[in-house]
Order: sequence, then structure tokens, then C-alpha cells
Amino acid sequence: MSDLSHALDEIMDGVREHFASKNAARERALPLCRESIRSSANAIRAVHRDDFEMARTLVAQSGERVRGAAEALAEHPDVRYAGFVHDAQKEFAEASITLALVSGAPMPSPSELGTELPPYLNGMGEAVGELRRHLLDTLRGGDVARCEEWLRAMDEMYGVLVTIDYPDAMTGGLRRTTDAVRGILEKTRGDLTLSVQQRRLEDRLSEFARRLPE
Repeated sequence: MSDLSHALDEIMDGVREHFASKNAARERALPLCRESIRSSANAIRAVHRDDFEMARTLVAQSGERVRGAAEALAEHPDVRYAGFVHDAQKEFAEASITLALVSGAPMPSPSELGTELPPYLNGMGEAVGELRRHLLDTLRGGDVARCEEWLRAMDEMYGVLVTIDYPDAMTGGLRRTTDAVRGILEKTRGDLTLSVQQRRLEDRLSEFARRLPE
């Protein structure tokens, strides 16, 4: 039995060392992901205030933290792909894409952002919702032409996402995101169409009123 006890002690020493290393990596990565998500959310808020300089700073902070989390878990892929790194990468991609589209910068690629493809694509889908919000804010200001540009961008992104027809286990649940994007797009198109028709009617009534004899 002494030989068995010795063997078990050696085995369990290795097991404890393995899990201690894994847990330490997780403890380093988890707060970085939380900070990344917070910076991404604040970046999107800055975008909607047209504070692009602040948004760029926050997006850069988000990217630095999410990349640090992925590096901390490089030797522990089971933890890296457990979900929280995916969520942080998705929020980072959403903020980056939203900033680029609203500010007129080029669309960032997954390799430029350093994200996996599933969170990038889901982040693109989430960015459509942020574009809807920006479109409605712009619509209240009366810039219909600009709103039509946002709608075209939303339509183009949906047209790309709907072609990714692979199992959800591979795409990180992209089908559900794409279904939500379709609903957002249809609702936004209806809102914009109704607003344009209302404005045209108001313009015609104003023109008619001007032509009436005093």
C-alpha cells in the first residue's frame, strides 16, 4: 500500500498543480474581460454623443484588456472558450464596428481587432442595433439622407450575416443574433418610411397653405 500511496501523492501533486495554474489564469483573465466589457459599453455611449476621440480611447482600452485575457488563457483553451472571453470579444467588436461606421472610418476586420470569428460576427449583429439607435437620433434631427445611409449599412451587414449558415456551436449562436437583426432592420425600415412619408405630407400641406389666398 505504501507504493500506492506514494503513486497517488505524485499523481495528486500534478493534478493540484494543473488546476492551480488553470485557476490562476482564470482569475487573471476574468477581471480583464469585465473591464473590457465596461470600456466597450462606455465607448458606444461616447459614439452616440459624437465624442469619437473618447470612443477611440475606450475602444483601445477594451481591446488591450480582452487581448490580455486571451493571452492569459492561451494554455487553457477549455477556460478560454468557456464563454466570458467570447462575450468580451463580442462587446469589443460591437463597439469597434459601431465607432467605425458612425465616424466614417473603414470597417475593422477580425484580424485587425484580434478577435475570434464567432464573437466578431455576433458583435457585428449587435452593432446593427446601435446603428438603429443612431439612425433614430439622426432622424429626429431631420437628416433623412444620412438615415438612409445607416439603413443601407444595416441592410448590408444583415445580408452578410444571413449567409453564415453553420451550426450554432461553431458560430456562437449567430443564427439567433441574425434573427434579431432581421427584426431590427424591418422595424427601422418601417420607422424611416413612415417618417419620410409624414415629412412629405407636411411639406405638401405647407406648400398648399402658402398658395391659399390671404
